[in-house]
Amino acid sequence: MAREKRTDELDERGRAAVTGLKGRRILVVEDEALIAMLVEDALLDAGADVLGPAATVEEAIALFESGHPEAAVLDINLAGQASTPVADMLADHGVPFVVATGYGAAGLSERHRGVPVLAKPYDPQELVETLARICQ
Repeated sequence: MAREKRTDELDERGRAAVTGLKGRRILVVEDEALIAMLVEDALLDAGADVLGPAATVEEAIALFESGHPEAAVLDINLAGQASTPVADMLADHGVPFVVATGYGAAGLSERHRGVPVLAKPYDPQELVETLARICQ
């Protein structure tokens, strides 16, 4: 019985996350192709409009300027290049974002220590739920 209740709660959270992202423009900044595809699939399944994925700071900035995202998923290390300029741009424009990284919160600048951090590997559903929460 407790297992059924837990499953119902998870289903309810999943439905709420899907509703929360439906039609929202989400910028994906991730340099690892497999992870980028998993993130993109999860967001598309949740009804989001995906901008990207961007594998470099330059690509992320160009997508930001052309796509006007409502939220973002940001890897902090893009093939050895810090994505701090992207985080700064998102924060400057009031765009909420989630950091998805293998480095944990330690890799974040002091300015961004309050943003949600998902440690790799993470469950794509957790990402969807976190994005839905910050988009409210």
